[in-house]
Amino acid sequence: MAVNDRRQSQRQAVESRRRAERTPFRKVRRLRERIQALGVEMDLVRPEEVMLQVQAAIQADEPFCVANYNLHAVYLAHTDPDFSAFCDMADLIEVDSAPLIFFTRLLGLQARTFHRCTYLDWREHFWSLADRQGWKIYYLGGAPGVADQAAQRLKATYARVTLRTRNGYFDATPGSKDNAAILADIADFAPQVLFVGMGMPRQEAWLRHHIPQLPACVTFNVGGAFDYEAGVQATAPRWTGRLGVEWLYRLLHNPRRLFARYCIEPWSLVPYAMKDLFTAVKAGRLFRWPSSSAPRRG
Repeated sequence: MAVNDRRQSQRQAVESRRRAERTPFRKVRRLRERIQALGVEMDLVRPEEVMLQVQAAIQADEPFCVANYNLHAVYLAHTDPDFSAFCDMADLIEVDSAPLIFFTRLLGLQARTFHRCTYLDWREHFWSLADRQGWKIYYLGGAPGVADQAAQRLKATYARVTLRTRNGYFDATPGSKDNAAILADIADFAPQVLFVGMGMPRQEAWLRHHIPQLPACVTFNVGGAFDYEAGVQATAPRWTGRLGVEWLYRLLHNPRRLFARYCIEPWSLVPYAMKDLFTAVKAGRLFRWPSSSAPRRG
């Protein structure tokens, strides 16, 4: 008991220090404040702002869908109808790509204070909140046993969180028996947060078709998040994300799977990039950062 109390005190001290060190952020955001780049819309939010909106949705007992864009996701938004429809229905779209952040800065659409925002950027803040609030979290995805392993590791640190998991090996076809059983299980559990981690674009297609049948909760598409939590997949050093070279780190570690994603797909986005650059030059905002930290519409 003494050991657990000491660990809890240490976690609270660390969280208090982090809260004190966090850069101030806006606590109220205008509805659907977004920019446009590469032919899609996205929200320039910081991790603290994402958590603020998640808390508000949970307190109001309202559904809230969080999506994210990296360059692969932008490619899918232009080529996959289900993926595009999912992004259209999302309440918030994070930018999970340092190169995409740099490009929006080049276009003069945002100030320097904004940075990439994804699960690995806000995970500690999220789980600390979930622990303090006693949230119920459902995770759908991963190989058999992986999510359970991740849940055990998370529960060892965040004891007040209630977790339920289901692996991603099932028939995801709308109307299938597997889907009916999963939806019934989610409804029975009634989570505040639902993580779906089945890889792009399968997880987005599943959410696009089944969000209307879910209980009111916050939904995230999180890819291999619980693979990281279970320790079966190593995370790239966080400095690689800040420098915009995390993609290179991943490519070097898994070239066969990621070569097309990182070396071929981005070329299809060149026409959208050229159009954005032409618009920025015409508007006189290329290389010009807004004076305010608030994002501007494109």
